[in-house]
Amino acid sequence: MSVLETVAAETALAAAQSGGDNMNWHGFLNPHDYVAMSFWVISIAMVASTVFFLMESVYLHPHWKTSMNVGALVTMIAGVHYFYMREFWITLGQSPIVYRYIDWSLTVPLQMVEFYLILSAAKPDISKMIFWRLLLGTVVMIAFGYVGEEGILNAWVGFAVGMAGWGFILFEIFIGEASAVARKDVGVYVQTAFTAMRFIVSVGWSVYPLGYFFGYLTGAVAEAPLNLLYNLADFVNKIAFCLVIWNVARSETQAKLRGNDDLSRPLV
Repeated sequence: MSVLETVAAETALAAAQSGGDNMNWHGFLNPHDYVAMSFWVISIAMVASTVFFLMESVYLHPHWKTSMNVGALVTMIAGVHYFYMREFWITLGQSPIVYRYIDWSLTVPLQMVEFYLILSAAKPDISKMIFWRLLLGTVVMIAFGYVGEEGILNAWVGFAVGMAGWGFILFEIFIGEASAVARKDVGVYVQTAFTAMRFIVSVGWSVYPLGYFFGYLTGAVAEAPLNLLYNLADFVNKIAFCLVIWNVARSETQAKLRGNDDLSRPLV
């Protein structure tokens, strides 16, 4: 028996004697680590979604193409970061906080841009201040969440100001000018997309401040379940967010191809 075969046999014997659970996986996926498995599945899902959105954008009505391509950017950026977050968790067993915030600092503004893009596609003369207000709220939310969670600023202050940024976004899409445009100046397809996206930003995004509060501020939730929850939330808040746009864009495109524009009239 060669030296390598001897070492391999001894390693296998040690793993068997310890039940296998205590072995050092050296950065590989442990089948008992469900958080690592969620990182793996979602990283692949993000890549697959990117390919899907880019391929589908070719067949959509022109005024939906930009929105679909921006959605592909969201999932592509998230996919790249999930590869790093996956390895960080598997190797160190710690929350990849920095990677998450870098991901959010890029993808969340792009998602806010989507609100402006779908509205401006239906009503090109809408105010550009809608875009800037949504961007401002996003920057405040992400920046103060990060400095609070990293201890650069008092954690409670960071949480409070970050929540104010999120509240500013919700005000714009539920009560502000963006909401007013969506209610009366666009067709039913854009209204459908806007409503579903707004639901994700309000209900789906609530996972993150809850995680900050119960995970970081109070320590009531351990890192493993918190990261599993964040991963599942990202799956919905990024992939499903873009799927909403794709579904509505496809429906409108098919209606126009059939010559049926009845459903494109504004709802009153």
